[in-house]
Amino acid sequence: MRSLVLDSASEACSVALFDDGMLIDHRHDVIGRGHAERLVPLVAELANGGRADQIFVGCGPGSFAGVRIGVAAARGLALGWSASVRGFSTLTLVAAVAADEIAAADGALVVMEGGHGQWFVQPFAADLMPRQNVRSLVPDAAILEQDALIIGNRAEAFVARRGFGRALPLLPDARAFLRLPETACFDHPSPIYGRAPDAKPMAVS
Repeated sequence: MRSLVLDSASEACSVALFDDGMLIDHRHDVIGRGHAERLVPLVAELANGGRADQIFVGCGPGSFAGVRIGVAAARGLALGWSASVRGFSTLTLVAAVAADEIAAADGALVVMEGGHGQWFVQPFAADLMPRQNVRSLVPDAAILEQDALIIGNRAEAFVARRGFGRALPLLPDARAFLRLPETACFDHPSPIYGRAPDAKPMAVS
């Protein structure tokens, strides 16, 4: 069975194609912006156009636009290919990229850009199971976390601000999908925003 994995919730646009648990093709571009124009062409560059029996998509949290683009693309491809579609947390995928380091350190904290001056933070155990739910925190609140190993695109800024620890500046990479815990995927994927919406309903007089 072929599986397509994609994530566009960060500055990386990452896709990977697996066949019965073996990686057969992938693309990983760090583009910053422009996921809407790049994601589907990246999939099309994969073997057999990336066509798969099942699709797994990173649902965030991360870039508001990137998360929505990834989920929409996965749903559209699943509809066109009559494939199943499931979601997973992008922060869990970041942890999976550093699975061996996290196991050796007996856990780690994933720290990713959250926008609006905040960071998304989530601690993971040695087996990549989350120890808490994801939170969106201002940096001075985030650095109260005591994990020695910090992973993510804000890891270096976190360690510099806190003054101790080891930083691994990593982005989500679809190739690490097979390292996710069995319970990491969920049905009916939809965006995980990680914080309350910025817009508030208009008051009715």
